[in-house]
Amino acid sequence: MNILKNGNPFGAHRVLEPKGVLPQPAVKVSNDMESIYDNEILVDVETLNIDSASFTQLKSEAGGDEAKVQEAILKIVGERGKMQNPVTGSGGMFIGKVAKIGPALEGKIDLKEGDKIASLVSLSLTPLRIEKILGIKKGTEQVNVKAKAILFESGIYAKLPKDLPETLALAILDVAGAPAQTAKLVRPGNTVVIIGGGGKSGILCAYEAQRRAGVTGKIIGIEYSEAGVQKMKEYGFFHEAIQANATDAVGCYEKIAALTGGRLADVVINCVNVQNTEMASILMCKDDGTVYFFSMATSFTKSALGAEGVGKDVNMIIGNGYTKGHAEVTIQILRDSPVIRKAYEKLYA
Repeated sequence: MNILKNGNPFGAHRVLEPKGVLPQPAVKVSNDMESIYDNEILVDVETLNIDSASFTQLKSEAGGDEAKVQEAILKIVGERGKMQNPVTGSGGMFIGKVAKIGPALEGKIDLKEGDKIASLVSLSLTPLRIEKILGIKKGTEQVNVKAKAILFESGIYAKLPKDLPETLALAILDVAGAPAQTAKLVRPGNTVVIIGGGGKSGILCAYEAQRRAGVTGKIIGIEYSEAGVQKMKEYGFFHEAIQANATDAVGCYEKIAALTGGRLADVVINCVNVQNTEMASILMCKDDGTVYFFSMATSFTKSALGAEGVGKDVNMIIGNGYTKGHAEVTIQILRDSPVIRKAYEKLYA
């Protein structure tokens, strides 16, 4: 293996086109795994967790055919050198074993060769070379692979906890930003609306919102299907679980207005992976409240111009998948909540 010098800490040296941008917005990056830079970490990848919006789009495009989904993933990685869905722009994350640490990083990071880690940066910026796809775990976005990936000097990661199954840790760490941001946003007594409350990230957000809002708060979950509403009721973290179509902005607004006596929500958290849910999120939020768009299907243009168009003065936060301590916050939820752990182990472990 060749060790190259003077790698950019943010990975700009891997960008092939267009030159001058960073790896995430790049169209193509180098996924050469025979040569690594002295400030890179080479990882033998075992499982990819494809971003929910991306996986949904790929599955829809393939008509639900798993073989075609696998072909699409291989095509994207082959063309781009990374797993970045050209439609959604999003990626996901991986788990794997550290194969090589560049000499410039030795003694500067808490890793050694052989450590099992989960990447906490998006696959949309991560150089990736897939040798073979072994299969997709049924009912999840997890793709088992034989592959290699590069983490840059600025990349963040988490050592896999020893008290959780690896695939379970991967599943929750992929959405770790959502409950951790929820912990920062929700205050005692807040009314919180969670769109997609029955989903993987929605349940974690609901647990954290209930804990932060306290006995005087109110947590309202929205799901499109009856099954989703039933799931929210079974978890027990919601004061209200309602069925609504988040693409119907006025309908959602009317339901939340009725439930809150017209006061609306202090915080709205959008966890769904479909388009055109921006205005429902905005209308359900009171003036000076906060809308947190965790969904990668969110349009900045629709959000900004839509809020302006209906005269809504709300604070809008784009779902940065990283906030300090997000991995620890999310893993602790599974340790603290037997209900969530049991359900997620059944699905992901």
